[in-house]
Amino acid sequence: MSQQIEGKEIISAIMEIERSRGISKDVLIPALETALSAAYRKHYSATHANVKVTIEPTSGELKVVALKTVVGEVADNRSEIGMEEAGQYGAAQEGDTVEIPVKLDDFVSGRIAAQTAKQVIVQKIREAERGMIYTEFADREGDIITGIVQRVDPRNVVVEINRVEAFLPQHEQIPGERYMVGSRIKCYVFEVKKLQRGSTTIQLSRTHPNLLRKLLELEVPEIKSGLVEIKSIAREAGSRSKVAVYSHDSNVDPVGACVGTKGARIQSIVMELSNEKIDIIPWSENFAEFVGNALSPARPIKVIPDPLTKVATVIVPTSQLSLAIGREGQNARLAAKVTGWKVDIKSEAQMEETGEYGFASAEKVDF
Repeated sequence: MSQQIEGKEIISAIMEIERSRGISKDVLIPALETALSAAYRKHYSATHANVKVTIEPTSGELKVVALKTVVGEVADNRSEIGMEEAGQYGAAQEGDTVEIPVKLDDFVSGRIAAQTAKQVIVQKIREAERGMIYTEFADREGDIITGIVQRVDPRNVVVEINRVEAFLPQHEQIPGERYMVGSRIKCYVFEVKKLQRGSTTIQLSRTHPNLLRKLLELEVPEIKSGLVEIKSIAREAGSRSKVAVYSHDSNVDPVGACVGTKGARIQSIVMELSNEKIDIIPWSENFAEFVGNALSPARPIKVIPDPLTKVATVIVPTSQLSLAIGREGQNARLAAKVTGWKVDIKSEAQMEETGEYGFASAEKVDF
């Protein structure tokens, strides 16, 4: 803004910002109108208390009007206008607001007005960008994204997603996993939150069970289509996970669909999760059968469930007791999480010693 603003210059600038920043002119034009109005009020407050600026969206032509209230006796020329003078701008009654055209040259000639307008425009652009960030990523909460590692701090890994920074906190990182600047990484968006002053924080996770769920949906078409359903997931990130699956088509093996030919599908996910072991197990509405499946790779001899306490007593070959329990109890712990049952594992030898081996139950399942 030097001496005069040409409409085509305004539209050209708006289109350039729309192209380079991705901000719609429907956001920019009202912001510019507000900015110019604010600049006018500040610099020309001696003549007009209120002003409205409109920009024609096609030509960019500026229309500047002073807003004044029609009164019987004028006390403030800046905000009021007499009945007789108001008649020049159309019929008006006391209390009405009339729009009085302001000479554009007078408006645009002030350097201070131009600087003020620029500051407000920059602020509005920032606000619009922040709003766009929240709108874009709020819809992706609970989804999986691919980003590029920008930097690694003691508390966070900063990941860039479409020129926006997201944060992978330390407690959401896979234990022992190393993150290299410039490398691509898949993460689960578990929280998108709008902070004060309109900024947005995006929190990512590499440990969330739903990251594994989403990776399976991407890799296994049968899951994406709904033919195979993931019933539950138990995960200890970076170490081992168990996924219970069910097929809605008797001709489709849910485990085979997830594993893929020669293990290709599941191996792709294992590599993405830093060689995390993944057990795919068939879900069953029969509690005992489901618990037995969940203890894979151990092969139980018998499972005796108690539906009232949700405790399942599992008998395994003595040679497989440590396999069923797992290192530091991990296999049993994951089996309990994925089934929702407390699992009490006993060997054949232990059952024989206590005399419980012959215990009968209508719900038991022999393997």
